Amino acid sequence: LKDIQLIYSEFYNKLEIARFDSNVGKFVGYTEYGVKQANYWNNNPSQIAGLRAQRETYCLHNIGIW
Repeated sequence: LKDIQLIYSEFYNKLEIARFDSNVGKFVGYTEYGVKQANYWNNNPSQIAGLRAQRETYCLHNIGIW
């Protein structure tokens, strides 16, 4: 179960600007704007904790179904 990962991506104009990866545990920006947004989101501990909790509630819950 430890190899399950949640990936949440933000896109603008078909270009991925930022991504949250539960294995990394933080947002990573891929464009200049995405880096700024990732830094802003990473400074919000409640948002990071919520996304980490989504891995447990969504991914691990559905592992038995697949």
